[in-house]
Amino acid sequence: MARFLARRRQRGFTLIELLIVVAIIGIIAALLIPNFLESLQKAKQKRTMADERNIGTAMMAWLTNEAGAAAAGGPAVTMTSWGGTGWADGLAEVQAELVPLYIADELPAVDGWKHGFAYALNTDNPLADNVMGIFSGGRNSDLDPGDDWPGSVEPTTSGPYDPISYDNDILWADGYFRVWPEKRD
Repeated sequence: MARFLARRRQRGFTLIELLIVVAIIGIIAALLIPNFLESLQKAKQKRTMADERNIGTAMMAWLTNEAGAAAAGGPAVTMTSWGGTGWADGLAEVQAELVPLYIADELPAVDGWKHGFAYALNTDNPLADNVMGIFSGGRNSDLDPGDDWPGSVEPTTSGPYDPISYDNDILWADGYFRVWPEKRD
């Protein structure tokens, strides 16, 4: 009988041992979850930038065809200068210009945070100062997929900003990023 009890005790774990293991797992999870959530936001930001860069490349190919390799606009940017007559300023209109000749698939309707992209493409005057733009309002955007270009929207900043500011806008326009996250020393 004593042998049976000794064997039975050796098969399982004590309550204290189980509680210690659970506590250790809890501590490890508490350390890793914030880093994981930060990585998710960073991935959404990077996806948004990659989508804008890919669409911008297609827009530049369109511009090259339309304007015979002319350079796109200058560094001054005002969001109200895009849109109006002669502009493709919604997802469907820009997609009609670019798919399938300049980009194989559909243009993405949403950014990494599942908010809408805003598109603008000057189809009447490809030699104008402001020809093309792709805008994401960041994590706190209120753009819906398929919305037209929000002419009254101004970026929260211009130039690079701290990459952990996920609420900031991301704007690609006329050949390069005008508002973007970038690590600064």
